[in-house]
Amino acid sequence: MTSADQAAEPQSSVFQLFTPSLLPATLMLGGGVTLYAIESYITATVAPSIVRDIGGLPLLAWVTTLFVAAAVLGSIFVATRPRGMGLRGAYVCGALIFATGSLICAAAPVMEVVLAGRAVQGFGAGILAALAYAFVRFAYPEPLWPKASTLYAAIWGVATLLGPSAGGLFSQGSAWRYAFIIIVPLGLLMAVLSPWLLPKATDDRAHGKTPVLQICLLLVAVLFVSIAGTVEHMVTKAALIAVSVLSISLMLVTERRGNNRLLPTGAVMLAKPVARVYLIMFALLFILVSDIYIPYFLQTLHGVTPLISGYLTALVALGWTIAAFFSGSLTGRRASNAIVAGCIIEALATVFLATFLARDNQMASLAILGPAAVAMLMMGFGVGLGWAHLVTKVLRIVSSAEQDKASAAISTLQSLGGAFGAAVAGVIANSTGLVTPGGIAGSISAAHWLYAAMALPGIVTIAAALTLREGRN
Repeated sequence: MTSADQAAEPQSSVFQLFTPSLLPATLMLGGGVTLYAIESYITATVAPSIVRDIGGLPLLAWVTTLFVAAAVLGSIFVATRPRGMGLRGAYVCGALIFATGSLICAAAPVMEVVLAGRAVQGFGAGILAALAYAFVRFAYPEPLWPKASTLYAAIWGVATLLGPSAGGLFSQGSAWRYAFIIIVPLGLLMAVLSPWLLPKATDDRAHGKTPVLQICLLLVAVLFVSIAGTVEHMVTKAALIAVSVLSISLMLVTERRGNNRLLPTGAVMLAKPVARVYLIMFALLFILVSDIYIPYFLQTLHGVTPLISGYLTALVALGWTIAAFFSGSLTGRRASNAIVAGCIIEALATVFLATFLARDNQMASLAILGPAAVAMLMMGFGVGLGWAHLVTKVLRIVSSAEQDKASAAISTLQSLGGAFGAAVAGVIANSTGLVTPGGIAGSISAAHWLYAAMALPGIVTIAAALTLREGRN
């Protein structure tokens, strides 16, 4: 589609996804994303309650690590599923697997069983998340593709705001089990309804063998970098990240040299636009996940309560959601410019955090806290401004035979960006004063260097986004 064609597209709204003809698919696809998002935040909230009830503190970090790794494998399954299994069949599998994992967690007598359930649950969640993108071209006309991505962003934004609060309802005693039990009937219902409510999707994938080596290397990278995000020892953390980077590098080399690929053609060659789109996606999530340290810096440096720090941190998710709705109707050159603007805003927001969050402001002066809060909002706003258009570019660039690979890669990059970002943020913060000397001085140093360093990948996203403007990609 040319820029002139895109400019001529009629204005559309995300609410068109809820018209009678499109509502069934929207409920199913949005429902899959909702299960993934809400359960992620609820589980993070009730995890301490699980430990208090059945023990297993040394294994606590694996509750998230196994879920993330399995989710990556689930997203890959969408692209490498057995020939003859359609997208609707994959959706049924994903919903049933997610429900089964939830049931295992709910009935778990010990932490080891919870971990098994989380792995099963993560695999199902990864399938559902990847299918949300894979189904877009079958469920909606092309002008509505960005609107679908906008809806998914809104779901994650709402989950960020409501998930922890919902998790708090299940934090007492053994009530954490109900946080998993309530998912089971929803998963079963979605599995039953999906063959009737989802559109028929042609399996137009190119024939080829499953790229086992690339999948293994990717899983090693995800597992090691996820573990790195949970360990405190700096040398161990750095070594785990190094192994993860090496594993990813080997995977990319294998992709480039081999004919049996996990990713779409050109995804590992920066000369190709699809590779630059994926790079921007990865880098934006890499930067964004550094918000995990914002509550600590707010409480330590600005004297706000844990509750207020939680609400202020939620501004990041709110910014993403607002921007997604704001830019959802943009097309053609304006959509490409929105990607560039989003990358610029993201980079500037991290610079502002390095300036205003890294201050000794025990009296919570609004002259300092106010700009920091705006920077948090704009940090999410920058990602949300261009994310839907990045997704749409991927779906438009790749061939129909590689659409499932492209869709799975989006979910995989989200997980990779988040995992690598969290791990690297930990290395930066811990090595620049968070632990030694600690206290006010150490926190100021850590906050400054963390967000100053996170501005650097922001510059990379700007450079890559400029090459994606109409007529230059």
